[in-house]
Amino acid sequence: MAARAYMMFANGTMTGQQYIDEVLLPHVRLFRGAAGDKFVFMDDNAACHRTLAVQDCLDSEGIQRLV
Repeated sequence: MAARAYMMFANGTMTGQQYIDEVLLPHVRLFRGAAGDKFVFMDDNAACHRTLAVQDCLDSEGIQRLV
Protein backbone atom coordinates (compact mmCIF):
# COMPACT_ATOMS: atom_id res chain seq x y z
CA MET A 1 0.00 0.00 0.00
CA ALA A 2 1.43 3.38 -0.97
CA ALA A 3 1.28 6.21 1.55
CA ARG A 4 2.02 9.90 1.36
CA ALA A 5 3.05 12.31 4.05
CA TYR A 6 2.67 16.06 4.00
CA MET A 7 4.40 18.23 6.57
CA MET A 8 3.78 21.85 7.45
CA PHE A 9 6.03 24.04 9.54
CA ALA A 10 5.26 27.27 11.37
CA ASN A 11 7.65 29.87 12.73
CA GLY A 12 6.69 31.27 16.11
CA THR A 13 3.67 30.41 18.19
CA MET A 14 0.25 29.38 16.99
CA THR A 15 -3.07 29.31 18.82
CA GLY A 16 -5.58 26.52 18.47
CA GLN A 17 -7.84 28.77 16.38
CA GLN A 18 -4.97 29.73 14.06
CA TYR A 19 -4.19 26.02 13.68
CA ILE A 20 -7.79 25.34 12.69
CA ASP A 21 -7.98 28.27 10.27
CA GLU A 22 -4.52 27.93 8.67
CA VAL A 23 -3.87 24.18 8.74
CA LEU A 24 -6.84 21.95 9.51
CA LEU A 25 -9.54 23.47 7.36
CA PRO A 26 -7.57 24.44 4.24
CA HIS A 27 -5.11 21.51 4.17
CA VAL A 28 -6.06 18.54 6.35
CA ARG A 29 -9.70 18.55 5.26
CA LEU A 30 -8.56 18.54 1.62
CA PHE A 31 -6.25 15.55 2.12
CA ARG A 32 -8.86 13.68 4.08
CA GLY A 33 -11.30 14.10 1.22
CA ALA A 34 -8.75 12.78 -1.26
CA ALA A 35 -7.64 9.86 0.93
CA GLY A 36 -11.10 8.70 1.94
CA ASP A 37 -12.10 6.60 4.92
CA LYS A 38 -8.61 5.22 5.61
CA PHE A 39 -7.21 8.69 6.38
CA VAL A 40 -5.66 9.04 9.86
CA PHE A 41 -4.28 12.40 10.95
CA MET A 42 -1.06 12.57 12.99
CA ASP A 43 0.24 15.68 14.73
CA ASP A 44 3.24 16.29 16.98
CA ASN A 45 1.24 16.88 20.18
CA ALA A 46 2.02 20.60 20.38
CA ALA A 47 -0.20 22.62 22.72
CA CYS A 48 -2.18 24.21 19.87
CA HIS A 49 -2.98 20.74 18.52
CA ARG A 50 -4.59 19.65 21.78
CA THR A 51 -7.15 22.39 22.37
CA LEU A 52 -10.81 21.56 22.76
CA ALA A 53 -11.58 23.70 19.70
CA VAL A 54 -9.21 21.59 17.58
CA GLN A 55 -10.73 18.34 18.85
CA ASP A 56 -14.24 19.67 18.15
CA CYS A 57 -13.15 20.65 14.63
CA LEU A 58 -11.65 17.22 13.94
CA ASP A 59 -14.78 15.52 15.27
CA SER A 60 -17.09 17.71 13.21
CA GLU A 61 -15.06 16.98 10.05
CA GLY A 62 -14.97 13.23 10.79
CA ILE A 63 -11.17 13.24 10.95
CA GLN A 64 -9.60 10.47 13.01
CA ARG A 65 -6.48 11.48 14.94
CA LEU A 66 -3.67 9.05 15.71
CA VAL A 67 -3.18 9.06 19.49
